[in-house]
Amino acid sequence: MKVEVEIMSREDIRPSYPTPAHLKTFKLSLLDHLIPSPYAPIILFYTSPNNTDPTYYLSQVPKKLELLKQSLSETLPQFYPLGGKIKENLSIECNDEGANFVQAKVKCPLDKFLVQPQLNILHKFLPIDVASEEPNSGTYVTNIQVNIFSCGGIAIGVCISHRIVDGAALSTFLKGWTERAKGCNQNQLIKPNFIASSLFPSSNNPWFRDLSLCMWGSLLKQGNWVTKRFLFRNSDIATLKGQTLGIENSTRLEIVSAMLWKSLMGAQRASLVTHLVNLRRRMDEALCPEHAMGNLVWLVAAENVSDDEMGLEELVGKLRSAISKVDGAFVKELRGDKGRSIMEESLGGIGEMGSKTEVDYFGFSSWCNLGFYEADFGWGKPTWVSGVGAVGSVFMNLIIPMDTRLGDGIEVWVTLEEEHMTLLEADPEFLTYATLDPSPLEISSKF
Repeated sequence: MKVEVEIMSREDIRPSYPTPAHLKTFKLSLLDHLIPSPYAPIILFYTSPNNTDPTYYLSQVPKKLELLKQSLSETLPQFYPLGGKIKENLSIECNDEGANFVQAKVKCPLDKFLVQPQLNILHKFLPIDVASEEPNSGTYVTNIQVNIFSCGGIAIGVCISHRIVDGAALSTFLKGWTERAKGCNQNQLIKPNFIASSLFPSSNNPWFRDLSLCMWGSLLKQGNWVTKRFLFRNSDIATLKGQTLGIENSTRLEIVSAMLWKSLMGAQRASLVTHLVNLRRRMDEALCPEHAMGNLVWLVAAENVSDDEMGLEELVGKLRSAISKVDGAFVKELRGDKGRSIMEESLGGIGEMGSKTEVDYFGFSSWCNLGFYEADFGWGKPTWVSGVGAVGSVFMNLIIPMDTRLGDGIEVWVTLEEEHMTLLEADPEFLTYATLDPSPLEISSKF
């Protein structure tokens, strides 16, 4: 199906009141330099009711657009760095120039697009090129594109600089924006906290940025990349859990991650898996409030160098062992005098292992339990939440598990080199538990 997206307008949405003078320069934290992606993109799709005349819903579009703009303007003062511009990749100039807000028209009905969404065109619903190089000084921190489909359905594409948000922080921003749109009372509004730079202060010495770039540089590859979606229903995850009875209370995410690892593992080849761990849940809330902004994540690794076939339970155990090491005591060490040596040893080890030609690398970044499906601006929750497919020839094997709308499964976005994807799609055991590219319209209703 041909999908045409026409840009109708661009404007700056400025904060409803100015940022105080003492907050005009926002210094990035050390960990804000961990993630290589320049932006954190997400697309929220809101369908119109079925079997209805689109005329009414199209007539409501101007009102919805005005609501989105006004509520965004009112949200930005609380999230003041998001209304500024990148400055030399070390700080954000909180100059109140606002968010880049784009309005676009899509020449097809949304429900028709969602029957079998084309992942390779999702980037058209975003306001910027997410495959671009690192944002230059003076570029917007926040970029929004509101896409109006011919039926009156809406897709909101959000691209915020990864220098200021990780997945949890992006969720916090969306919660704040939707609360404003719904007119919540002042005491009900979410209270973001920009504490990351005091927890992990950066310096003028770019050692951590260089360390991170070196590690990711060894993991990124030139190749032909393919993105596919797989759905694990809770009933199938429960069946897989029966293979991990030796692990106490194995989680859905652990099981799905281990199943993918097992299926992707090449015969007689070593493999390395990394997972991003949310540090907010590993620290005392008094030290790091729930709605702390910034990149408060750490990268952990698990590896398999055995020639023997590994069972699901063993792989779940390896993942749990790696992730469980990131606890309150670890975070305290990371922030302490030994922090630099821990970071250098950890990231250096991942880069060294992942750079070996005989090692297959797979990176996991979970969107589970982040609440993206709660983003209700006043006309209902999204029917589907998506990332974007692989863009560009330089990428890495990346796996993003996320919630389904009803919480009754895990939808996994898998980006692999073509050869790995071919093997995965031909694995009968994997396909016993995973459904390839299901329609979002089906998984947003009862199975």
